[in-house]
Amino acid sequence: MIRYSKLKGTGVAMVTPFHKDGSMDFKGLERLIESIIAGGADYLVLMGTTGESVTLNKDEKVALLDFTKEVNDKRLPLVLGIGGNNTQEVLNSIEAFDLGLVDAILSVTPYYNRPTPRGLYLHFKTIANASPLPVILYNVPSRTGTNMSADTTLDLAHDFENIIAIKEASGDINQVMHILRDRPAGFLVISGDDNLTYPFLALGADGVISVAANAFSRDFSNMVRYGLKGQYDKARELHFRFLDIFRLLFAEGNPGGIKAALSALKICDIHVRLPLAPVSKSLQNRIGETIRQNFQVIK
Repeated sequence: MIRYSKLKGTGVAMVTPFHKDGSMDFKGLERLIESIIAGGADYLVLMGTTGESVTLNKDEKVALLDFTKEVNDKRLPLVLGIGGNNTQEVLNSIEAFDLGLVDAILSVTPYYNRPTPRGLYLHFKTIANASPLPVILYNVPSRTGTNMSADTTLDLAHDFENIIAIKEASGDINQVMHILRDRPAGFLVISGDDNLTYPFLALGADGVISVAANAFSRDFSNMVRYGLKGQYDKARELHFRFLDIFRLLFAEGNPGGIKAALSALKICDIHVRLPLAPVSKSLQNRIGETIRQNFQVIK
């Protein structure tokens, strides 16, 4: 198994900032990237669920990747989301993107089709065999309608050297413990749920791909570092500090909540693309007030 320690710690599942008219906001994206880097996160994750990748066309995806590479300028490792429910189209996308300066691919389990465990295995086998980069599996059954079992994850981890990690967002601690116990050496287990990151770390996981760290990169990254070092008292203190904001960020769906937080922090606007809608004004106000009370003064 390839060891890929650069993807330990805090990865940030970046939002895609938009203007009110729905066009991409590159100035907002630059502010976001600089804020994340200044906060001490360990790597960037582009075009995942939080990035509203399913609403971006091919030209926008290319522009987003090119701009992020330019602004990042090799300062942090970069993970690119390339997934879908058509295996051949995933392969086509891998071939079409300029993957220079990209460190790994994050590929979500197919949605809507509801494949069997055998279908999931064959899907990711095909991607692993075609990918020039390491592959991070992404299991998020609340989004896809299908849970990838620990057994399927472990089969893939043992059988394919370039499948290096899983982002686990099933919310099932027993499933995560099974993977942690039986994974091959070097295979990373990454939390996909912000609110479960602390218990994941206590069980021996390797970090998180976080939504909250878009807005709270420094505090969240510190919490993860403390956990990875076994300094659980310090990590727990920060974890509890986040509890209220976790609840608010996801109360009306992601990425609406985190974009409300980023708007309060003057990083980018609240706008999302249909079929999503911005969070309610009342929730937006509660998010802003919670930030003012617990994280930093908004000027």
